[in-house]
Amino acid sequence: MKMEQVRQAYASVAELYIELFGTSQQVHADDLAFVGRHLAGRPGTVLDLGCGPGHITDYLRSLGVDAMGIDMVPEFIAHARAAHPNGRYQLGSMENLAVANHSIAGILAWGSLIHLPPEDLDGVLAEFRRVMAPAGTLVLGLFVGDEVAAFDHKVVTAYRWPVDEFCERLARAGFTEVERLQRPSEGAHRPHAAIAAIATVG
Repeated sequence: MKMEQVRQAYASVAELYIELFGTSQQVHADDLAFVGRHLAGRPGTVLDLGCGPGHITDYLRSLGVDAMGIDMVPEFIAHARAAHPNGRYQLGSMENLAVANHSIAGILAWGSLIHLPPEDLDGVLAEFRRVMAPAGTLVLGLFVGDEVAAFDHKVVTAYRWPVDEFCERLARAGFTEVERLQRPSEGAHRPHAAIAAIATVG
């Protein structure tokens, strides 16, 4: 699954996606609390990678975070700029971030890694580590399962991960897990995990 296919798939359903998921009120309260707990109060810029309609970027800004949203779908960035005119949103790819080494205080990747083929994950995590300041914080959300496996996501093919295995990938990339939150399936919602990790110093 190439990222261009993912971009096209989301662009084709952008209006519906924004309607269904485009406000922070549509995010689970426990998830918002987890995001805020680990990213609020950090000095410096926090990147919301795969920000979609920009609602969680805006939530972070409401907590005083210098948050910037980045997404590869022009329709999402256009909506985010219109809906949150005081925010910062730009087109970009998490595979090649246009920021300096060790310059970012935190990264939020909330559901934005789910479409990455497993063989591409390590490269993206290495890019996250490149831009992260010492002891910077990474917060991410993912779908979980007993093994790494593809499944038919409503938009485009996605992957589920065992949490321990995903955290091993984080450790290899230079991150130390500090907290995880797991939630079983609820109705139409698949089993989910949130992970917070700190960039290892050195």
